[in-house]
Amino acid sequence: MWRARRLACAVMAAAGALLTAVPWVSAVAAPQLIQVGPHRDIKTIAEAATLARDGATVEVDAGDYVGDTAAWAQDNLSLRAVGGRVRLLANGAAEQGKGIWVMRGQNISVEGFDFEGAKVPHGNGAGIRLERGSLLVRDCSFMRNEIGLLTNNDPQTSLRVENSEFAHNRRLDGHNHNLYVGEIKSLVVTGSYFHHGSVGHLLKSRAATNHIAYNRLSDDDGGSSSYELEFPNGGVAYVVGNIIQQSADTENSILISFGAEGYRWPTNELYLVNNTLIDQRPQPGVFVRVVPGATTVRVLNNLWVGPGRLMFDRLMLEDSADVRNNFLVPASEFEFSAPVSHGLKRDSRLQGQAVDPGTAHGVSLQPSRQYLHPRSTVTLDPSPADPGALQN
Repeated sequence: MWRARRLACAVMAAAGALLTAVPWVSAVAAPQLIQVGPHRDIKTIAEAATLARDGATVEVDAGDYVGDTAAWAQDNLSLRAVGGRVRLLANGAAEQGKGIWVMRGQNISVEGFDFEGAKVPHGNGAGIRLERGSLLVRDCSFMRNEIGLLTNNDPQTSLRVENSEFAHNRRLDGHNHNLYVGEIKSLVVTGSYFHHGSVGHLLKSRAATNHIAYNRLSDDDGGSSSYELEFPNGGVAYVVGNIIQQSADTENSILISFGAEGYRWPTNELYLVNNTLIDQRPQPGVFVRVVPGATTVRVLNNLWVGPGRLMFDRLMLEDSADVRNNFLVPASEFEFSAPVSHGLKRDSRLQGQAVDPGTAHGVSLQPSRQYLHPRSTVTLDPSPADPGALQN
């Protein structure tokens, strides 16, 4: 009996030592996967939002989800549509009176969703309301909301938008914007299509740092936005490889505005490189307006189409601005065989006329990609030789 007890104690001690040596064996849990759909155990996105833990993946089956709003405060969360598009139709519902989704977590990604019809009593109903954290939006659309996507003014928040579309977002009293970014840490927008604004701006950002590259921002026929692109409080703005167009019905003569509401950031710099800006107003508009006070302005390799002009303070041009190798060209210089075709003709006199734009703060200003309609980008190889947003 004594020997049996001694043997049992030895076995238990050895097992305890093994668990102590490798405690992760019992601590590691399988990643949480939540599947949502009409034929799943979980039928609504709202229920999934209450069940999800940090690090979860939420897969939503393709289809329409009506009035199915949610708030997400988890970190390291992946939300994605599977089997096709997922349409989130507000239909009068609003999460916390703010919009279809309210986001507050770090490192959240959202992919494959269409946000439509957000409206709230105060008029700022958003497809997504980003209150804090970091968010990646990829392959999504924001249509017929009061505001497409809206952020708060949290200085630690960051937003990245890739290959997405914003259009027809409006409210009856105006002042609506397709994308409105508050005083956050950083904004990155690539491969996206902003169009058919109404009174408000296509993209307005108060962020400290902005990377706006390889997008199309255009009123298109019937659009009547105000600014196409605005940085009202300055910051650092890298604007590279975009097609930016204002229609004849625009509410404002200016395409790009920098610093109109006063500079609030310690560093205020605009880098405008290899863009194609198109002014379709009957009376001349303004391609770019920079309010005095910006510390650095670099404007290179852009194509100006139409009767617009530049507006800079003369002292800025003499002391701190690098404005060169930009070309005013007629529409006849371009190929127009595709929905978005503002690439130069192969026999254009401007072929090969781009100059090296250099770097800024360690960021290369040389375009490495270009916009592909309707919402994507393609790699440029070799580096661009032509001015403007598109290479042949």
